[in-house]
Amino acid sequence: MTARRLLILCLLLAAVSSAVWATGGLTSEKPDDRLTHVITRGDLDVSIIEQGMLESAENTEIKCRVRGRNTVLWIVESGSIVQKGDELLRLDSSFIEEQIDERSKFAHWSRSSAERSAANLARAELAVSEFEEGQAVSQQMELEKQLVVAEARLRNAQDRLGHTRVMARSKYKSELVVEELQFAVDRETRTVELLQTQLDVLRKFTQKEALQILKGDLKAAKANHQANAERAIADASRRDRALEELPYCVVKAPRSGLVIHPNAAQWEAGPIEEGTSVHKDQVLLLMPDLNQMQVKVGVHEAVVDRIKEGMSARVTLPDGSTTGNVSKISSVTRPAGWWTANEVRYDTMVAVPPAENLKPGMSAEVEIVIAQHADVLTIPVAAIVEQKDSPPHCWVKTLEGIEKRELTLGDSNNVHTIVENGLQEGDEVLLNPPK
Repeated sequence: MTARRLLILCLLLAAVSSAVWATGGLTSEKPDDRLTHVITRGDLDVSIIEQGMLESAENTEIKCRVRGRNTVLWIVESGSIVQKGDELLRLDSSFIEEQIDERSKFAHWSRSSAERSAANLARAELAVSEFEEGQAVSQQMELEKQLVVAEARLRNAQDRLGHTRVMARSKYKSELVVEELQFAVDRETRTVELLQTQLDVLRKFTQKEALQILKGDLKAAKANHQANAERAIADASRRDRALEELPYCVVKAPRSGLVIHPNAAQWEAGPIEEGTSVHKDQVLLLMPDLNQMQVKVGVHEAVVDRIKEGMSARVTLPDGSTTGNVSKISSVTRPAGWWTANEVRYDTMVAVPPAENLKPGMSAEVEIVIAQHADVLTIPVAAIVEQKDSPPHCWVKTLEGIEKRELTLGDSNNVHTIVENGLQEGDEVLLNPPK
């Protein structure tokens, strides 16, 4: 029975303790025991801290100068120190060599066609001159000569006919002879008329038609030659370009210095390695200027207007820290999306002075002081209560108890905030007050 009574007593004590705790009678969080902060005056620096990556402000871009897509056979290791003229990358040149052979063959063929068409053009030009200055003149002179002879024969026949008619009237010649001579006159007359017609047709039509045909042949020969000549030039140009690009399959260092792969500088292009296919004008390698280093960070749109070029910035690197300054603020925002948590940010460049062991790709933390306030009243952010549709306020510990105060706040560095109205120096405020 004793053990049973002891168990019942323990249960009763536990129930009473729970009831007292629920009513707050046993809580140790009395107003006087809560964490507080005494309001003081002092200096407040407002800064932003962003994470970024070290890069060079000036990069010598080494681009692919070979047309089409080509395979990388070998590439220098990123971060290597090279000398001017050292081999950095080698592309597969088998396709270009095939192009050289093929284009050389076509270049010879097209040059042969161009030479043949040039001869045809010269022949067509000579044919026009030959006709205008030789054939046309000789044809016309031949008909004119025949016409002169026919006219002479006609006059002779006419004279004989006249004389015979006089003799026939005197009965010295018979009418049969007159008829024979009349027939001769008619025949010579038709011959003259025929030659005159042939001469007119020659002058008005035949010569002009033949000349137009020859000039047409000349134009056709000229157009054909121009096409062949242009084709020859084009084929030779393709061959020459292939010959010119062949040395570009071996990429050499334009100067001495550090060589890095593009992806080491946060470029969008994928990594370039052996077996990768690259295209013309693609950036293959970068040679950064280590004397012009900078850190690129993304500044939120809410505070970017407060940053000015020339502002001082503290840059923390893996092996130490240094002081830089804001050198450039982008006027165009980065694209926002799920990869940026839908935040709108502006690229901001912070120049870093030259130093040893600075290499592109190092992580860096940048702190930019955007405002400095001297001798101001500040309150911890943890003591401020902000609610919707009501001004910010805090809870002040007084001799009469806990008192609510509305606040007029100023600038803040996310740790302390300037109090413009609502508190005085020496006031004791509650930290993390309950709602």
